[in-house]
Amino acid sequence: MDDEIVMFMKVWLTTISCLCYCYYISSTIPKGFFRLLSLLPILYLFLILPFNLSSFHLGGPTTFFLVWLGTFKLLLFSFNQGPLAQSPSNILHFISLASLPISLNHNISKPKLKPKWLFPLKVLIFPFIIHAYNYTHNLHPYFILFLYCCHMYLGIELFLALTAIPVQTLLGFDLQPQFDEPYLSTSLQDFWGRRWNLMVTGILRPSVFHPVYRISTRFLGPSCSASTAVLATFLVSGLMHELIYYYLTRAPPTWEVTCFFVLHGVCTVAEVAVKKVMLRRGWRLHGVVSTALVLAFLAATGRWLFFPQLLRNGVEKKAIEECATLVNFVMSKLQLHLLTFSLF
Repeated sequence: MDDEIVMFMKVWLTTISCLCYCYYISSTIPKGFFRLLSLLPILYLFLILPFNLSSFHLGGPTTFFLVWLGTFKLLLFSFNQGPLAQSPSNILHFISLASLPISLNHNISKPKLKPKWLFPLKVLIFPFIIHAYNYTHNLHPYFILFLYCCHMYLGIELFLALTAIPVQTLLGFDLQPQFDEPYLSTSLQDFWGRRWNLMVTGILRPSVFHPVYRISTRFLGPSCSASTAVLATFLVSGLMHELIYYYLTRAPPTWEVTCFFVLHGVCTVAEVAVKKVMLRRGWRLHGVVSTALVLAFLAATGRWLFFPQLLRNGVEKKAIEECATLVNFVMSKLQLHLLTFSLF
């Protein structure tokens, strides 16, 4: 593990050096083809750097930050769009926005207030989920699926929040939330567009949805163009997940996760069309019913297409073992501090 940490530090020192080049050199080149050309070596490095890491909790986030978010942000930056379009005030701000899953909050409206106990509750629940894996041989497969879904959601949300909190504290950024309680979603459109992993949604809109919509509007009507853009966005998301799966498993792609996102894209388009008809006729499902249907559909399709490739390659076992090691380490440190405090 020590070698992995050393390599992790080297990867991120290289990343910071690359972003210094982007800030001091590429930003001086006029937007468009030539700026993109100057960024191609950096985009290549972002694609190969995560191959140096093998652990789930170091390699996985690094892959997500660099291969997906970092490359998309720099591609948008080539044409003076996206979160890096408004030149950050200094190099530290630029590096933070380019390499971390954060987005500045430009919304002047008052944010929704959430209970202060909600985040600590999620932090407390997470170790119990990890501990529950010790008893999977006695658990029903549906409950194990429930554990996988909770593990993925809480793991991603807590990790992204813990990444954003130091940046927000040290640099004084007003950041957008990464999640908005996705378990309360009343539709697939609500889940993917307004509640789940909003950093990715904010990147896919200017990089995929808007260009596809503008181009397709020349040939199709606004409604068909919007549907086409939605399908293209889900397809790109599926392909990026497929790429991340390759980094995690180092196994040839099976295209299951791509099919998962394409299926959800098709269902989202169909859902929007059906909702328009239902609303015109005054029909509306109760929120509890619609939320239950959305979560059931997500869990069923996740079991069918999202999780199998990870399970076949033992990624979940690796993640659980690393989580258990981390939880035990933290608990041992807490017990040591409590013992020391009691002695004095």
